[in-house]
Amino acid sequence: MMFVRLFITHWLVALVALVALLAFAEWLAPRFYRSHLEQMMTLMGSQSLELRSDLERGLRSTLTTAWLASLPLAGLLAGLMAWLASRRISQSVRQLAQGSRAIALGQYQNRLKVQGDDELASLAQDFNRMTEALEKVEQHRTELLSSVAHELRTPLSALQGYSEALADGVLPPEQAAAHIEREVRAMGRLIDDLALVSRIEAQAVELHPQVVAVEAAFQEALERYATAFEACGVALKLNPLPSSVALWADPLRLQQVLSNLLSNALRYTPAGGEVVLSASLQSHHVRICVCDTGVGIPLEHQPRIFERFYRADPARSRHTGGSGVGLTIAKGLVEAMGGQMGFESEVGKGSCFWFTLPRA
Repeated sequence: MMFVRLFITHWLVALVALVALLAFAEWLAPRFYRSHLEQMMTLMGSQSLELRSDLERGLRSTLTTAWLASLPLAGLLAGLMAWLASRRISQSVRQLAQGSRAIALGQYQNRLKVQGDDELASLAQDFNRMTEALEKVEQHRTELLSSVAHELRTPLSALQGYSEALADGVLPPEQAAAHIEREVRAMGRLIDDLALVSRIEAQAVELHPQVVAVEAAFQEALERYATAFEACGVALKLNPLPSSVALWADPLRLQQVLSNLLSNALRYTPAGGEVVLSASLQSHHVRICVCDTGVGIPLEHQPRIFERFYRADPARSRHTGGSGVGLTIAKGLVEAMGGQMGFESEVGKGSCFWFTLPRA
């Protein structure tokens, strides 16, 4: 059917072109010949009248014969062009159909062959980019389900163990209840973190930006974590701040970012080390840094450090190593508030996580 439609279309185009050519020739050629025949008439006398009419009839007959003879050639060329075009389009359509069926079956690794440099090739490239994006989404979904199952398995196993110990009388009710409550709170925090990560990725985080004094935000974070740092034997220091520095940010989300960075620094800094909180002014932003003297991040882990559920040290347990979404949440919140986040790290010397937020 495609070949028939293309053939008719090409044939009509060729026919219109031939008709236009014939009409133009019928209009131009006689006038051209008449101008020359006028000169011949002056030389040939009375015989030129008959010669003129014969030449005009011969000219018109020649044009008509040439036009009729060109019709089969035009039809042949139209058929050839229609066959080539339909073959090219049909191949592309079949490839797209096969690729679509593969995607419907969940086979996202298939790619279309890109041929040429026309619109069909561009369509194949766009289809391949879409397939690649779908493959990444499917991979992230699989990893997320696996990670969530892994994270929930630990507290569920602990809850089962404590409940069995309580039923067998191995643990007193008060002690078992305390352990169970701790695991339930841990599961609640994990679920809250997962919900926040989902909102961040969907760009649906609710923000209430306002003017926030950096010094007041730092003091609040220090008061919140002073006891935890002291218990671990890690010094928490604050570098002198520029005078009257203010941010345009959501104060609750800012504290959440600082909490994630400080808890992460405390987790990877051994006793006797220190964590330094500082801020510096830029042209339109304020750069905030949380630097520690901890173990540092190996170079091979650094490209994935902001991925959800990724731990540079997989040997750490969930209680000592966190859920693996703290840095993901911190980076997403900073970007939602109009800033950027990054880090520098060296093994054995520590890490420095920084982020920027707009100045008020």
